[in-house]
Amino acid sequence: MKTWISLNMTPQIGPRAATKLLEKFGSAENVFHATRFELEQLRLKPESIESILRREFHDKAEAELENVRTLGGDVLVLDDGGYPYLLREIADPPITLYVKGDWSACFDAPCIGVVGSRRCSTYGENASEMLSRDLASNGITIVSGLARGIDTAAHRGAISGRGRTVAVLGTGIDQVYPKENVRLVDEILANGGAVVSQFPLGTPPLKDNFPYRNRIISGLSLGVLIVEASERSGSLITARLAMEQDREVLAVPGNITSKNSFGTNYLIKSGAKLVQQWQDVVTELPSEISAAILPPKIADRDIEKESSTSEAVPLNLKENERKIWHLLSPDQPTHIDALLEESGLAFGDLNTALLGLEGREIIRTLPGNNYARKI
Repeated sequence: MKTWISLNMTPQIGPRAATKLLEKFGSAENVFHATRFELEQLRLKPESIESILRREFHDKAEAELENVRTLGGDVLVLDDGGYPYLLREIADPPITLYVKGDWSACFDAPCIGVVGSRRCSTYGENASEMLSRDLASNGITIVSGLARGIDTAAHRGAISGRGRTVAVLGTGIDQVYPKENVRLVDEILANGGAVVSQFPLGTPPLKDNFPYRNRIISGLSLGVLIVEASERSGSLITARLAMEQDREVLAVPGNITSKNSFGTNYLIKSGAKLVQQWQDVVTELPSEISAAILPPKIADRDIEKESSTSEAVPLNLKENERKIWHLLSPDQPTHIDALLEESGLAFGDLNTALLGLEGREIIRTLPGNNYARKI
């Protein structure tokens, strides 16, 4: 264990260089018995060679493992039986995986990655939360990157569906980025989820770390669902990685006039599965998994019928609450002035209705006195 952690902490040794070393020497232990000449033959960076020869991180690796376990976490290494089998299958998998939470139960279930724009629309946020909630409530683990926007909505959706979700970090597991998601991480862990990182403790949110994070999201998952993505979105990188790893790529269609929909609509044109509801995702999973989740011989017409049924009004709404609920949309925010005008209610009555709906968590409050219905 110590030699794996030490190798992972060595400067300039990422998954690709580590794979070359393991292929050459057979184990992490043997890497540290290599000669300078053997290491130079692999065209490693000079600082990496010096670090390996001096065994610079051996003592630090032991302290690292102790610190991880003090945090309530653990470290999985590539030759460990607990290492996620899907991630092990990808080219150049991370040689160590720092984990915290009920990671074993999370990885034992089928996993789907859900990613998208940080600056998402209300429509995208609602779609991410709804699909993640429905998938999680049907036994799918939701894997995402804890970023603002779509990722955060995916984690929250899984929690509201009483399912499991895994946050893959671009930092050490002792760091949370963005900071406003500290409480969300606590909720993920409290609800049987996990946090995962390939980076040592104390690693800050450096820009170069996030493509590595994206490889883990797709590598842990049977498929990746893109909810919203602009033309240059990092989510498209995750989609490309998923294709390279032979994972399913799925996308939620969006408004053709929205820049946030360019990426998802492009993916659909290029062959990604169009997703309108959670069953669309499950039907793309291996047959033994989809058969265990979906009713026997589920037909497309059954899914279409469910999609076309009229929206169900929440039970036990008061008259004014029902009126406001009908005026709100899950796709577009509505300003309080518009609600005041369209409802014909007095301001005090409108405020009471909004508070009642918020208390039941069936609408969401948005910046600027805007409101939207939760899906």
